[in-house]
Formats: sequence, C-alpha cells, structure tokens
Amino acid sequence: MAQGAGAALDMAAGPVVTEHAAAEIRAEGIGKTFGSFRALRDLSLNIGRGEFLTLLGPSGSGKTTFLMILAGFERPTHGRLTRDGADITNLSAEQRAFGMVFQGYALFPHMTVEQNIAFPLNIRKVPAEETRKRVADMVARVGLAGHERKLPTKLSGGQQQRVALARALVFEPPVLLLDEPFSALDKHLRGLMQEEVKRLHQEFGTTFVFVTHDQSEALSLSSRVAIFNHGQLLQVGTPQDVYERPASRFVSEFLGEINLLPLQDVQRENDSARGSCDGSVLDVPSQSHAGRTGILAIRPEHMDVAAAPKEDSLNCLAGTVTSSTYLGPATKISLTTSSGTPLSLTLPTDRAAEALRKGPQLWVTWPKDKGFLLPEEA
Repeated sequence: MAQGAGAALDMAAGPVVTEHAAAEIRAEGIGKTFGSFRALRDLSLNIGRGEFLTLLGPSGSGKTTFLMILAGFERPTHGRLTRDGADITNLSAEQRAFGMVFQGYALFPHMTVEQNIAFPLNIRKVPAEETRKRVADMVARVGLAGHERKLPTKLSGGQQQRVALARALVFEPPVLLLDEPFSALDKHLRGLMQEEVKRLHQEFGTTFVFVTHDQSEALSLSSRVAIFNHGQLLQVGTPQDVYERPASRFVSEFLGEINLLPLQDVQRENDSARGSCDGSVLDVPSQSHAGRTGILAIRPEHMDVAAAPKEDSLNCLAGTVTSSTYLGPATKISLTTSSGTPLSLTLPTDRAAEALRKGPQLWVTWPKDKGFLLPEEA
C-alpha cells in the first residue's frame, strides 16, 4: 500500500453521500500541544459553506496541524469543532467522511486509475452501475480519458495528482482537505494543476481547505486566506485584503516583497496620517493604530519614478540606484535613500529602461491610497 493510503482508507469510510452538501465548519478556541510544544494557540475560525480557504504560513506555523485536526487524524488538546452547528470534535476521520488529498498522492499502486477512483464508492457499497457512471464522469472531469486501466507507476506526477483529486471527490464529500498537493510538481505543471483545482471547486461547490506555504498559490486560488505563524492565526481575509492591507509586519513581508519606511512625527489630518522620512513628508490613509511613530509599507509594483520631486512633495523620496534586475516583461530597480533605507520598485521593462537613463539619482513616488501604516511594534 502506498504511503498514506491507509489514511485514505480511513477517510473513505463512512455513510454514502448522495448529493452535494458543502459544509460550514467552525473552530472555537482550538489548541494543540505536543509535550511542551504548543503547535496551535487558541485558534478560532469560521469556514464558510462552499468557500475555498487556504491555510498559509511557513514551515512549523501550525497550518498542517490544524488541517489534521479538521480531518480527524489529530484531536485538539482543547477547543471545539462544529459542522453545520453539530459538534464533531470527537468524531473519527471515518465518521466525518471528508475528502482528503495528500502531498504524496497516496494512490494504491496495485490498482488501476479506475480502481483507485472507485475505491471510496466500493467500500460504501454503492451499486456497481452507479459506481461505473461516477467513475467515468470523474475520469472525464479530470482529463484522464484513455488512462483508465493504467497503474499509477505508468502515470506522470500531474496525472497521479488528478487521480488523487478524482478519488477524493467521487463520493461528493461535504469538505475536501488538500495538504500541499502540488509541492512535488514542477512550476509549469503546478500552474496547470492550480487551474484544475480552481475549476473543480467551482463545478462541485464543495468546501475546500487547502494548505500551502506558497504565497502566489494562496493568492491565486482562494476566496479567503488564513495566515499562520508560530501556531497563531494572524489574519484572515480575501487575497486582496491580506496583500494590500496586512494587519502586521510579518504578514506584509511574508506575502511578498515590500518597502518598509520608518515614519517620525506622525500626525493625523482628517482621513490621512502624515509623517516624515528622510526629510520628506509621507502621506497614508489614517488608521486607528497610528501613533507618533510607525512604518509606512508600500508594494514595489505600486511605485513609480520621476526625475524631479512632485509639486506637492508628498510621497516622494530621493534614492540612488544600486542595481537593476531584468525579469522579462518587468525590471526590478533597487535604490537606497540618503539615510540608508533600501527601496525596491518594479516597472515595465521599457519604463524602467527610460528611468535608468536619467541617472543614478531618482525620485520614487506612489499614490497615497496604495500605502498603509503599520505600528512600529508589529
């Protein structure tokens, strides 16, 4: 039996699901300790019916531990899980009957594609004719026509992952849990499988909970992203929310490259907060945590360059070019301000070439609404 296939057997057992029934899951104060190590710290989270929620964070952040608790493979040390209002905290994986896609595929090596996909239906004693129809439908949906009688060893990595997805969805589970399913695939194949999973989610309407440490994967797939670090849930929101309005310095830096500018003498003026950096006045939308100091955060793609400061001098910093990196359609320009603060901006390559011809001294600018203020202690 392939690694993880025993776990797949556990997940497959349970009552027959005869119609689509996406579930709503609620975690209330979930904590998990392993000896003296606290893997999860009082986590509370609502997973909406039919949503695509991604658990994102670095290795050891607690995201996979939480997924295993959702699956029923781990029991929380404290806290409560409900499905559609019913307590499932102490239910086994078999009783929950959620679908599961493992990092290592967990296919049965002695079974063909058809047999692997049919397995959850066979142990549910679904009639043979209905099983045949469901398997044929899933084979077509995941693009495996012509491969039905092949063994997993005769398939590519992407094809094996499609079999794993088909097997997890064929019995129409209320929740599908995916544990870094694309980590073994190359970049091109990974992109194709991301589109496949997104399409299957839209078709089935099942609640998807997906674990990854890949930021771009999380942002491109999800309806919401839950960001973990050191066993804590730091922020939950739409991909746009967490990327453009991160709640902490960790979230802002984890989700991609960002410029962090220290602000002094921060003052509020109506809907704005203004502070000074390198002798320039910088303006951001006012936020409740704005104090006398703070950090102005701005993404590189939201910045532009000019040969001279703007007339109002707001959100305009002088910098010396230290390097440029060609990225194909875009070019990354790195600069340093007079106080040594590093700046990075990304421009279309033609625009970057034009800017670099103006010399090593450039003025960096950005719209007020693209910046956000982080508390200095974040």
